[in-house]
Amino acid sequence: MNTNQIAHIAALVGEPARTAMLVALMDGRALTARELADAGHITAQTASRHLSLLVEAGLLRLERQGRHRYHRLASADVARVLEGLMQLAVQQPAPAPRRVVVGPRDTALRTARTCYDHIAGRLGVAITEHLLDEGAMAFDGDAGGHVTAQAAPVLQRLGLDGEASQGAAGSGKRPHCRPCLDWSERRMHVAGRLGAMICSHCLDQGWLLRRSDTRALEITPGGAVALRNWLGHARWGQVADH
Repeated sequence: MNTNQIAHIAALVGEPARTAMLVALMDGRALTARELADAGHITAQTASRHLSLLVEAGLLRLERQGRHRYHRLASADVARVLEGLMQLAVQQPAPAPRRVVVGPRDTALRTARTCYDHIAGRLGVAITEHLLDEGAMAFDGDAGGHVTAQAAPVLQRLGLDGEASQGAAGSGKRPHCRPCLDWSERRMHVAGRLGAMICSHCLDQGWLLRRSDTRALEITPGGAVALRNWLGHARWGQVADH
């Protein structure tokens, strides 16, 4: 055990602005340096220095999505350490940290929208979390993933037959499924063949409607019932109750 390393990590976490930035990431989202600067009540230049130290120490991971750069907690181990410190800290009353608001202000865009040929927004994230929880797919790092044998019964409950699930796992250059960092939610939604197949199915069934002047998708009453029944009431509530 290297006590100097322990002291170094403790010093990094213990600086108030860095603490605020780490806590802002505890909900699983990835945030930009500007958003984390706001969370820490510091300038962007100061935040950049702090974030570099946290990345170098292995507490944060830097992700690139197009021209954007995001930071997220490096691992579940980091989250567990922070959770333990937070449990100790709650013994002393303190004001709650300010929640960082990200993404578009347009409620419709935040609820459901297209991201190329798959679903993004709260609906896209809810679908992805459902597929992961049901074991229908697994992500292999940030670049790809695979569809499992459990995909067939999970997709059948959505009205897709077994051949469709085989198509999602079939051959071809496009990944079966891959994580795509959601612009508004800063969590992952599913892209690849599986994401495109689910989006196309929801549009074909009339559960989602495209709009001519925006990427926002309208969830129809029939779509709300079908998706709620598939996702479950609790997860559907994360999509609709905003």
